[in-house]
Amino acid sequence: GLNEELPFSTEHNVDHPISLYAASKKSNELMAHTYSHLYGIATTGLRFFTVYGPWGRPDMALFLFVKAALEGRAIDVFNNGEMLRDFTYIDDIVEGVIRVIDNPAQPDPSWNGKDGRVSTSSAPYKVYNIGNQNPVKLMDFITAIENKLGKTIEKNMLPIQPGDVPATFANVDDLVEDLGYKPATPIQEGIDNFVDWYLDFFKETV
Repeated sequence: GLNEELPFSTEHNVDHPISLYAASKKSNELMAHTYSHLYGIATTGLRFFTVYGPWGRPDMALFLFVKAALEGRAIDVFNNGEMLRDFTYIDDIVEGVIRVIDNPAQPDPSWNGKDGRVSTSSAPYKVYNIGNQNPVKLMDFITAIENKLGKTIEKNMLPIQPGDVPATFANVDDLVEDLGYKPATPIQEGIDNFVDWYLDFFKETV
């Protein structure tokens, strides 16, 4: 949303979303906390940062870019490729989810509602970021695809879209402290894995 402090902490105020997508995620966390408070149900909110990898959604950038490159079509590059995204490989996301499942949220005995902490509660509720903590420029992301495919992709350079944010960057300190986990797959390795999967699944050749 309108929070511009980086990296994004789960303790930052997120009460000013700038897209309906962001507002829906905030609403989900609020409803989860309400269930935890009313019924004692342990809930954990997970904020994923730009997930990519094999079996990804076909409407996401990596899927679209690789498909366009193989078909010789141009891609739309918003904010002239200057956007920073904390791309997080799917295997890292899955590992984080498993660790959270194995460690259900507990009430925070030190929480008092007065010190501004928003990621815990007197209810069994917790919020974690799962991100790579290494923002990458969109143009560098595209270059990694080109490196793997061995070809240059034609680009339509466009301004940033309304409701989009110029950068994402996850602070995962509490993930490390509580669960002993820190995502770390390098962007080139993750893209290489995706392209290998894509070529095999769709029986494509470069």
